[in-house]
Amino acid sequence: MASPVLHTTPTTQPTDLSHRPMSGFQWLMVGICFILNFNDGIDVLIVSFSSTAIMAEWQLSKAEMGYVFSAGLAGMTLGCFLIAPLADRWGRRTIFLLSVAMIALGMLGVGICRLYSLMLALRFLTGLGIGGILPTMAATAAEFSNRKYQDFNVGLVQAGWPIGAILTGLFCAKYIPDYGWHSAFLVAGGLAVLMWLLVFFFMTDSLEFMLNNRHENSLSAVNRLLNRMTVPALTALPLMQPETRRPGASVLFSPAYKRNTLVIWVAAFFGFLTLYTLMSWVPTIAKDAGLPFEQATGVGIMLNIGAALGSTAIGALGSRFGLRPTILTFMLIAFAIMQVYAFSTLTPVLIFSLVLLIGFFVQGGFNGIWPTLSRLYSASVRATGVGYTVGIGRLGAILGPLLFGYLADGGLTIGPLFVLFSIPLLVMGGCIWALRSGKL
Repeated sequence: MASPVLHTTPTTQPTDLSHRPMSGFQWLMVGICFILNFNDGIDVLIVSFSSTAIMAEWQLSKAEMGYVFSAGLAGMTLGCFLIAPLADRWGRRTIFLLSVAMIALGMLGVGICRLYSLMLALRFLTGLGIGGILPTMAATAAEFSNRKYQDFNVGLVQAGWPIGAILTGLFCAKYIPDYGWHSAFLVAGGLAVLMWLLVFFFMTDSLEFMLNNRHENSLSAVNRLLNRMTVPALTALPLMQPETRRPGASVLFSPAYKRNTLVIWVAAFFGFLTLYTLMSWVPTIAKDAGLPFEQATGVGIMLNIGAALGSTAIGALGSRFGLRPTILTFMLIAFAIMQVYAFSTLTPVLIFSLVLLIGFFVQGGFNGIWPTLSRLYSASVRATGVGYTVGIGRLGAILGPLLFGYLADGGLTIGPLFVLFSIPLLVMGGCIWALRSGKL
């Protein structure tokens, strides 16, 4: 039976913050989401930057190393499906605390483990936590932003991914040769503990969530939040009107969402497939091309410098020119750059230059999917919509690095591999272009 879900009616009361300047507290919430997104960059890149040392210590093939990559991605996929949607019921803060605790336990566990099978299990646990926070971060950043900065802030939060990866690369290049790859995971686990404390002491649920999930003390909770955002207190909560829909993920297939849901799922699957393949294997590709460990790690860092710049730019450009044409343009340029990489005679300078551009246009363009999702889904189902989309995308993220490893073991060279893994970018760009929404 359909169940009633309450939503606020359009109102000009102080609860409508879309045109108000953002307060310092709102920027703090966006900043915490930005810092939490370090975890995703740290997680994927710490394994990537450590892969050569892990393979050497445990005598792993590239295919076996691919399972290490994919174990974390499998956990992320289930986290997106099972944990992130709970943020629409339990609250954003609760899911952050649960998920970051998983990340800390997984990272610290890998730092002390000595068994391949145990590593796979711990990588899965870490991924589960990251899958829980990724969609929740996008929802939270959107809900604490005003209309002017919403796209920019959601894109800015995604820049935390490459920033975390850059810091991871710098650490790994400096300390793994002297202290081993285990040290990198121990430091990452310690950072996750600090992030958990940051959430515990400073994070709160958004105003939209509070108004859509009321309890007997909602008025006082709402007024405490409004006070922190320097907004006048309310004497009563805004009027609510019932809206009937089926509970859970089924709302994503209601007439209002069905077509766009399916289209953006396809976009996410193919975008994640190429993105995570590149992020996982680029340092190893560079090392196989003859670069020493420090330079190969530097290539991974350069990829993420480009990604940080592109992720910051995509929201601002999307707000000005529209998200659909902006993302499509990024994907077309990214496809062209990957062809240049595939068919050129590569020198160290050319590798670094092309990788910088690949990071800017591949990950920068891909990260346009986050502000797109925040506009497609309303606040009451936003974490669910983003979570399921990212979960579907993570299936591509699992497949990509594993497929790349098998094809490389089978003798396929870098040129054909880059051509093959550039095609999904065209699919993603076409899908984003095909979305139907006046908000894009």
